[in-house]
Amino acid sequence: MNIVEISQKRYTTKHYDKTKKIPADKIEQLLTVLRNSPSSVNSQPWHFYVIDNDTAKNKILPAILDFNHPRVTDSSHTIVFCVKTPLDDAHLVNLLNQEDKDGRLPSADLKKAQDEGRRHFVKLNSSTPEAQLCWESKQAYIALGQLLFAAEAIGVDSTAVEGYDSAKMDEILGLKQKGLKSIVVATLGYRAENDGNAHRPKSRLPKEQIFTFL
Repeated sequence: MNIVEISQKRYTTKHYDKTKKIPADKIEQLLTVLRNSPSSVNSQPWHFYVIDNDTAKNKILPAILDFNHPRVTDSSHTIVFCVKTPLDDAHLVNLLNQEDKDGRLPSADLKKAQDEGRRHFVKLNSSTPEAQLCWESKQAYIALGQLLFAAEAIGVDSTAVEGYDSAKMDEILGLKQKGLKSIVVATLGYRAENDGNAHRPKSRLPKEQIFTFL
């Protein structure tokens, strides 16, 4: 399957088959995609909660709006996307050390330039806590897009869930104490036979309306 076919076939799953679990090797692939997701200045401002059992699903269910409950309870896995609040010095130092360890910074000058450049863009997008959160959220949504596409590529269905109570989720998972904030939720699994959304044609605006070639 090529990338165009993946984009045409992929859709938002509304009903999952609760009896079907995603194999461990496929979950590991998807988590690797999340880990490898691009972010501005390699800021990697995220943390992901991976939920794969009924006890954990029931724990977060009070934060999920009622109409989205089946997307969590019947799916194989639920992932809560979080970002760091704040994006502090310790995280920036940790990033730089990891890049150095991974061989991305072969000289002291390059290491210094990388650190200064990243800090410049973090500061540029951190005029207020709200501005920083907005910038970090954009990075998290890049990771979300990567996950949704990758899931379809390996035959896994998915749903992006914004219909949840972020403050409640943060409370349930104790995120504030951990310097984190939930941003969006994604569920993964296999569609149910009665998932009506599977048989509806994809609808997108024509390319003439959305592309301008200069």
